[in-house]
Amino acid sequence: MGRLSLLVTSPRVAPGLMSRSAWYAVESASARLCRDLTEPVVDAVVESGLSVDAVGEELSPPELARLLVDRSRESDVVWLGSSDADPGLTDAIASEVSRLETPPEVEMVVGSWDVPGSRLLDAVAVMDRLRSPGGCPWDAKQTHESLAKYLTEEAAETVEAIESGDREHLAEELGDVLLQVLFHARVAEDAGDDADRFDIDDVAGGLVAKLVRRHPHVFADGDASSPEEVEEAWARIKAEEKAERSAR
Repeated sequence: MGRLSLLVTSPRVAPGLMSRSAWYAVESASARLCRDLTEPVVDAVVESGLSVDAVGEELSPPELARLLVDRSRESDVVWLGSSDADPGLTDAIASEVSRLETPPEVEMVVGSWDVPGSRLLDAVAVMDRLRSPGGCPWDAKQTHESLAKYLTEEAAETVEAIESGDREHLAEELGDVLLQVLFHARVAEDAGDDADRFDIDDVAGGLVAKLVRRHPHVFADGDASSPEEVEEAWARIKAEEKAERSAR
C-alpha cells in the first residue's frame, strides 16, 4: 500500500525554500503530480531535476481525489498543491478514502509557511495593483499633497481608537495608517524625477537602520538599563543625526 502526500506551501515564500521533510517526500515519491505545470512550486521541483506530471486540469475535486487515491494505492504519490489551495480537494480525498477497506495513507506535508509580517507582502501587492495600469483610477491620480489630509485623519482616528479601549477598532485604524504609508511609498516610486523617487523597501530599510542606530544598548555596546536612560540616549542620537544632516 502506498502513500498520498499533499504538499502545502506558502505563496509568500520562495517556492524552492521548502522544509527538509517536504523535499524528502518529493524526492522519494514514485510520482509527483500537479494540476498546472506553471505553478511556482512545480517549477522549483522541475528545476531540481525531478519530473512532474500534470493531471486533473479539467477534473472536479471528487474526480481528482479518486485519481490521486487510486494512484497512491500501489506507490507513493506527492500532490503539488496549487496556489489556490485546490478548493474542495481535501474533503473529496477524505470522502474517497473513507469508502475503501484498505485505503492508502494520506498525509499533509507542510513545505513552507508564512513568517510573521508576511501579510505585509500582500498589502504591497494590492497597492501595486491599484496603482498599476488597469487598476483604480482614483488611486492612480493621487499625489503626496492630495493624500496628506487622509494621513492626518487616520492618525487622529487611531488615537481615538486607543482612547476608546476598543482593540478591534484599533487594529482597523492601524491598518488605515499603514495604507497611507504604502500609498505614499507607491506614489514616490512612480515619481518621474529620480531625486524624488523611493519605494516601500527604502522606507522599511530606513526604519530598520534608525531603530538599530537608536538602540545601541540592544544592537551595539551601549548602556541603558532604564526607560529614562533609553529616552535620553534616543534624544541625544536624534540630535546628532540632525546636526549631521544640517552640516551636509
